[in-house]
Amino acid sequence: MSIERTTIYFEKPGKEHTGEALKIALEAAREREINTVLISSTTGWTALEALKVFEGSGLKLIFVTHQTGYRDAGVQLMPAETREKIDKAGAIIYTGTDVLTGGVEVGMSRQRPPKTASQEGRLPYIVPPVSTIVANTLRLFSQGVKVCVEIAMMVADAGLVPTDRPLISVAGSHAGSDTAMVITPASSNRIRDMKLHEILVKPLL
Repeated sequence: MSIERTTIYFEKPGKEHTGEALKIALEAAREREINTVLISSTTGWTALEALKVFEGSGLKLIFVTHQTGYRDAGVQLMPAETREKIDKAGAIIYTGTDVLTGGVEVGMSRQRPPKTASQEGRLPYIVPPVSTIVANTLRLFSQGVKVCVEIAMMVADAGLVPTDRPLISVAGSHAGSDTAMVITPASSNRIRDMKLHEILVKPLL
């Protein structure tokens, strides 16, 4: 027995595909009777666009932000006023550690120690942790594929979604949305239990 599915490809990655990617995710959720959609949103622009597309759908929307301090220490990239709008719409916002690109092991390998530090202090910078290897492997498909997988683990870690049924995960290439996948999530410490069922849409590389 076989199942025929369609994958949509954008010629280039980019924010301009956000509306179409979100509509593809919505239709896929309806066709597959999936009730939860995860959407990556850094500043909240994608989240506000998604609220328009998914209005009245009855689907559970979870917006996943970067961790606080992702770019600048102590700074959260999604403004408080945007969070208020999302809260009023009845959607969920989750802010947690980016499990593939934001943990302690990534900080040890990415964050440069002071130039005055000893040679021993600089050595970890050249050692890629397992999470970085996983992230870069997923990026071979696209940046959005990596983020779709990452946010699925993040919300599983937080207990916001069950890990025995599929959901739709939506992400993009640094801004907006251009990728959507069907994933059965798993917590980050059980990554091998995760199932990447379908790529619904992604950019060509």
